[in-house]
Amino acid sequence: MQTSGQNHSVSAPSAFWSHLTLRINEQFVTALSIIAIALIAKTSIIGQPASGDHMLFGDLVVDEKQAAGLKPLNFDVILYSEGGVLISRQTVPGNGRYRFNNLVIGGYELVIEVEATEIARINVDLRSPLLKDVRRDIMLEWRTTSGSVKGGILSATDTYARTAPQQKLFRLALDQSAKKRYSKAAGLLQQVVSNDSKDFQAWTELANNHFLEKNFAAAEDEYLRALDAHPGFFHALLNLGRLELTLKHYDVAVEVLKKAVAGQSGSPDANYFLGDAYLGLKKGSLAVVYLNEALRLDPDGMAGVHLRLARLYDAAGIREKAAAEYEAFLKKSPDYKDRRKLEEYISANKKR
Repeated sequence: MQTSGQNHSVSAPSAFWSHLTLRINEQFVTALSIIAIALIAKTSIIGQPASGDHMLFGDLVVDEKQAAGLKPLNFDVILYSEGGVLISRQTVPGNGRYRFNNLVIGGYELVIEVEATEIARINVDLRSPLLKDVRRDIMLEWRTTSGSVKGGILSATDTYARTAPQQKLFRLALDQSAKKRYSKAAGLLQQVVSNDSKDFQAWTELANNHFLEKNFAAAEDEYLRALDAHPGFFHALLNLGRLELTLKHYDVAVEVLKKAVAGQSGSPDANYFLGDAYLGLKKGSLAVVYLNEALRLDPDGMAGVHLRLARLYDAAGIREKAAAEYEAFLKKSPDYKDRRKLEEYISANKKR
């Protein structure tokens, strides 16, 4: 990416991910263990449950078309805090849904296990001020191993297998970041990527910490390093787009965020930031499309989107629509400081 002068361009691979990926050898589930495992998902909270208003949920989709013999019937979905504290676990059947409620804002790790063997570990960010309900679908593929109908391979996409020492450094870095010790976290993550330049998650986390420290040049380079290592990695694309918005590089932000939306069209954040980038380019008609999609995906949140849409409609002379958006905004933000002023506008322009 070029960051000097007036023109900004980004070159990122065209492949996009929609789920998560990991490849490991897995033992088959015996007939006895299949009978023993419950057929319905259940949740057990370990210790004191987190108290908050965020929710993490998603579908666990298992593709068995290329498999023969016995296959995993159920999976353990385990939620940890960034510091490694066990929050909750659920037993979920293949093609079932997991859900963790009442989570506090912060970072988490979602772990998938079969027969006490970890097959995927996914970082989940619940720090968004715009989105309270976060959906992360997980796609697994079961394949029969060569020469055997008992063994198999499970694959998924958005996780990275590290050595034990590397994983320890990575977890320590996440813990420091959660405590807002961004410089210490960045130092640990720099060790991780120095040891393994293909660790796209570590590059992304390193960029996130530099972003928070307002070291924008370093963060930009690190997001691109993450995308070089794992083309289409959604979190690198989303946060790179946010970075370019911060720098007012709206043309670059649009190109990056279009890739993020292509990879995860169901992300309210990606649609919102893409709409915001089009606003920066003064392309209101395109901005409206993505801002409305963000609201459709998160109808109970994103109050500020109504305010932006109202101002766009008002500037275009479409005052009835502006009044409707102001009204929707006030329902979500009843304590808005200029409430009386907006109520007067609504009263004068609301459709009768």
